[in-house]
Amino acid sequence: MGEAHGTERNTGGRPLPSYYGDRAGPAGRGAGQQPGEASGAPPALRVRGLRKRFGEQEAVAGIDLELPAGHFAGLVGPNGAGKTTTLSMVTGLLRPDEGLVEIVGRDVWSDPVGVKSRIGVLPEGLRLFERLSGRELLTFTGRLRGLPVRDVDLRATQLLDVLDLSAAQHKLVVDYSTGMRKKIGLAAALLHNPEVLFLDEPFEGVDPVSAQVIRGVLERYTATGGTVVFSSHVMELVESLCDWVAVMAAGRIVAHGPLAEVRGEAGTLQDAFLSLVGADRRSAGDLDWLGGGPK
Repeated sequence: MGEAHGTERNTGGRPLPSYYGDRAGPAGRGAGQQPGEASGAPPALRVRGLRKRFGEQEAVAGIDLELPAGHFAGLVGPNGAGKTTTLSMVTGLLRPDEGLVEIVGRDVWSDPVGVKSRIGVLPEGLRLFERLSGRELLTFTGRLRGLPVRDVDLRATQLLDVLDLSAAQHKLVVDYSTGMRKKIGLAAALLHNPEVLFLDEPFEGVDPVSAQVIRGVLERYTATGGTVVFSSHVMELVESLCDWVAVMAAGRIVAHGPLAEVRGEAGTLQDAFLSLVGADRRSAGDLDWLGGGPK
């Protein structure tokens, strides 16, 4: 398995793991194909009538969504919009009250093992085996996934190098910083080369250098046919990375589709987002007392 070439621009000079180019599943595509054009490929994600209620609160209110394979997709919305709940249900971490979820044509709840072998997940508030070192965590994850020992060792070495964790590979995860934990969690999610990668706020708490490295890895991943679905509050980040966006508000999808279509004539995704969720109609209110200290 050789090194990938021509991919050093976003990774601080480190070549990206070459096995991302070996994807042969339904999300893969040949030379010249655009995202979602692989022959007979099902959508990366199909959601119908998805609902979840917590007591009196309806966190997700019957959403429908379809995402073609091979895209870098952003799920955006204000706090409490239902993004994390949606991602948790889509990835099989939380059972919905109603609705259908299919990933690459497989039902998440009737075929959980088949689906989970095809996805990678980096959830919010990720819990890791903190008394393992970074390398031990990747080795354990790879063996749990059923990968051959040789492949696990090679892929772990490549990911640790690309994500600038080689120097800390024998350090216990409990002693990792927030950014390092995000990177080792991402490495674990990518180790088995999934067809669809779900990330909840993957750049939160990550320094700019590490964020650029992560971007390079994710861009390479989608360029070889993988699909990324990630949530974020940072519209500038979503706009710079994504070619497809879904906007959530009050548990519903209020807009979705290609980035240019969702952005429309608003000028920026931030402007379109504020208009879609009604934030442009809010004001600071009567706060003329604020400023200048106690009076």
